[in-house]
Amino acid sequence: MIPVMRPLLGEEEALAAAEAVRSGWVAQGPRVREFEEAFAASVGANHGVAVSSCTTGLHLAVHVLGIGPGDEVVVPSLSFIATANSVRYTGATPVFADIEAATGNLTASTVEPVLTERTRAVMVVHQAGVPADVDAIKALCEPRGIAVIEDAACASGSTYKGKPVGANALLAAWSFHPRKLLTTGEGGMVTTDDPDWVVRLKRLREHGMSVSAADRHHGGSAVIEQYLETAFNYRMTDIQAAVGLVQLSKLDMIIARRRELAARYHELLDGVVETVADPEYGTTNYQSFWVWLPEGGPDRQAVLSGLAERGVSARRGIMASHLEPAYYGHDSAPLPVTEEFTARTLILPLFHEMTESEQDQVVTALSDTLHASRLTVRG
Repeated sequence: MIPVMRPLLGEEEALAAAEAVRSGWVAQGPRVREFEEAFAASVGANHGVAVSSCTTGLHLAVHVLGIGPGDEVVVPSLSFIATANSVRYTGATPVFADIEAATGNLTASTVEPVLTERTRAVMVVHQAGVPADVDAIKALCEPRGIAVIEDAACASGSTYKGKPVGANALLAAWSFHPRKLLTTGEGGMVTTDDPDWVVRLKRLREHGMSVSAADRHHGGSAVIEQYLETAFNYRMTDIQAAVGLVQLSKLDMIIARRRELAARYHELLDGVVETVADPEYGTTNYQSFWVWLPEGGPDRQAVLSGLAERGVSARRGIMASHLEPAYYGHDSAPLPVTEEFTARTLILPLFHEMTESEQDQVVTALSDTLHASRLTVRG
């Protein structure tokens, strides 16, 4: 079975993790700091704060802005459910906005209708690595005093207007889950240019301690820490960071290969289905390769089953959070594009070590399944 995704992990990552274990320092420590600095530099940010996941990073981003009960944060429903959940964690209300079909992302024109006097922030997702037009949304929000947070979970290595996604972000959160291009197993990062927020973010991720455990250990004198506020345990380990540093060194190579495979998909699938592609203002890392099933065409579940029967593992398109049981009864404006996107798209296999013969098998399986489905409908 050809998988949807396979992380690129090898001997270098294994040796780096083993060295961290042998060092005796396996919790948050020097490798975390090195990874923070290297990752921040790679996305054009001044500072990075490593955390346990992108979800916890998003939570901290909303929390550090002082957003809470009575406030609203605009989010896309078309996103992994953690995007909306991170707002709920603070007691604030996620407000769903629709997306544009071409990129799967929020735009200024989809955000504006749902802004209210209670809106404190907009959380922009670079969906599946496709960069959102952040400048247009900032131009809408910043004059109103509304913060723009970037959910860059999938976007490591994507570009926006010639710069890395995340450059100049107020606050951006990143994921290192195995389905992302750069993985530490689990883990995440918050990047920002604000040094004051960095101090507080680092404190919040570690129980609100005035001095981190690593700094106490290396300080050379007895230090009794204080706990300055109610906070969280959102730390990354040095073992994860050691793996992350190796992964970061491979990121450009991984993206180049994925874009090569995506270009081949575009060629092979031309005239078969519509596919995800670069927007005019940036480039995607192709964290996921989605396709649109024909309008009024075959049932998506039947297509997924047909692909599986032909040795291809595919996935439904990106979820719509407002349709999940956790958000039943949650008021929202009509989201017609979101609902069409989540119903008519599916994600095809794409991973660094994918061969051309495997890609040919995927395309043949999809074409044959669609053809069989059309015959069934006509019959």
